[in-house]
Amino acid sequence: MKKSTRITSWNPEDQKFWESTGKRHAKRNLWISVPSLMLAFVVWQIWSVVAVRLNDIGFTYTEEQLFTLAAIPGLVGATLRFFYTFAVGKFGGRNWTVISTAILAIPAIGIGMAVQNPDTPFSMMLLLAALCGLGGGNFSSSSSNMSYFFPKSEKGTALGINGGLGNMGVSVVQFVTPLIIATSTFAFMGEGQVLSSGETIWLHNAAFIWVIPIAIVSIAAYFGMDNLPNTSQSAKEQFVIVKRKHTWIMTVLYVATFGSFIGYSAAFPLLLRSQFPEHVSLAFLGALLAAAARPVGGWISDKLGGALVTAWVFIVMTVGALGVVYFTNAKEFTGFLVSFLILFLASGIGSGSTFQMIPSIFPAKEAAPVLGFTAAFAAYGSYFIPQLFGWSTSTTGSPVTAFYFFIAVYVLSFGLNWYFYQRNKIDKKGTSPSVHKAS
Repeated sequence: MKKSTRITSWNPEDQKFWESTGKRHAKRNLWISVPSLMLAFVVWQIWSVVAVRLNDIGFTYTEEQLFTLAAIPGLVGATLRFFYTFAVGKFGGRNWTVISTAILAIPAIGIGMAVQNPDTPFSMMLLLAALCGLGGGNFSSSSSNMSYFFPKSEKGTALGINGGLGNMGVSVVQFVTPLIIATSTFAFMGEGQVLSSGETIWLHNAAFIWVIPIAIVSIAAYFGMDNLPNTSQSAKEQFVIVKRKHTWIMTVLYVATFGSFIGYSAAFPLLLRSQFPEHVSLAFLGALLAAAARPVGGWISDKLGGALVTAWVFIVMTVGALGVVYFTNAKEFTGFLVSFLILFLASGIGSGSTFQMIPSIFPAKEAAPVLGFTAAFAAYGSYFIPQLFGWSTSTTGSPVTAFYFFIAVYVLSFGLNWYFYQRNKIDKKGTSPSVHKAS
C-alpha cells in the first residue's frame, strides 16, 4: 500500500509542534478513525439484533443456540484483538485501518444472503457469526493507533472519543435494525419474510445497509489517514508488555468495565426478550448510554485522575448489578431497566477512566500495545457474558445467578485498583510516579 508522506516527524509532547502542526493531523486521523471503529462495532454486534428475529422468519433455533450466535463474534473478535494489537506497529496505522475496515464487507454481505433462507444450516450461521468477529478486532488496533497521535494530557479525552463514539456502533445497530428491516430498501437483493402476524420484514437489510458505508470509510481512510514515523515495532519488541505486572492488573480492571459493557450489549436484547418481551425495542438504550459516557469518563479522568474515577465506577456497578437482581426477581420492569442503565453508564465511564490510566503508567511505545492487549481480554466479555446468561437461564430459569459472578468481579477489581493505584498519592495523570516504571 502506498506510503503516506504528509507527516515526516512526530512529537506531540512538543507544545509548539502540537499547536502549529500536530493537532491538525491528529484530529483528522481521529475523525476518520471514529466512523471506521463505529462500523466495526456495528458488524461485530449485528448478531445481537439479528438473532432475536431469526425464529420469527422460519428458523427453529433453541434459546441456547441464539445466545451462542450472539456470543461467537465476541469470542472470535477478542482473539483477533491479540493479533490486531501488534498490527499498527507492524503495518502502519493508516494501512491497517484501510484493510481492517474493508474486510468488514465480507460478513455484511454473507449475513444478508444467509438470513433469506431458513434452511441455512446452523454451522453456516456459526461461520458468519465468527466472521463478524473481524469487527471485534478493530478496537485494539484503533486504540493503539490513536494513542500515538495525542500528548499525554489529552490522551484520555482522545481515546474516550475514539472508543466512545466507536462503541456507539453497538447502539446504532440495535436502533437502526428494527427500522431498516421494516422497509423494502434492499428488496432487489431478496424477497421479504412474512411473519405469523402477516407483517412483512426484510431482515437481510440489517446487513446489506452497511456495505456502502464500509466502502466509503475505507476510501476515506486510504486518502485521509497517516502512518506515523518512528512508531514501527516488531511483534517481539511489543511483546515485552506481557512481562509487566501492571499490564495484567490493568487488564483485570478493563475486563470488568469494558468487558461488562460489550457483554451486556450483546446479551441485553435477548434478556429483554426473555424477561420483558414487550419492551425489547428499548435494547439500544444501554449501549447508547455506555458509549456516550465513555468520552466523559476519559475527560473526567484527565481532570481528577483515572484511579479515583475507576474506584467509584466499581461501587456504582455493584449497586447496579444488585438492583438488576432484585427487580428481575420482582418482575418489575422500570426498576430492572433503570438498574441496567446504571450498569451501562458506569461501565462506559469506567472504560474511559481505565484507558486514561494506561498511557500514564507506561511509556508511549508500550502504552499502545497495552491498550490493545487489555482490550483483547476485555472483548471476551462479549462471548462469556451471553454464554453465562444462557447457562443461568437454562439451569435456573433466570439470569440472576450470572449477576453474582459479575458482582464478585467488581469487588475484586475495586480491591486491585485501590491497592495498586488509589491508596498511593495519585496525580492527575492517573497513577503514582513509582508505577511509571511499569515493572
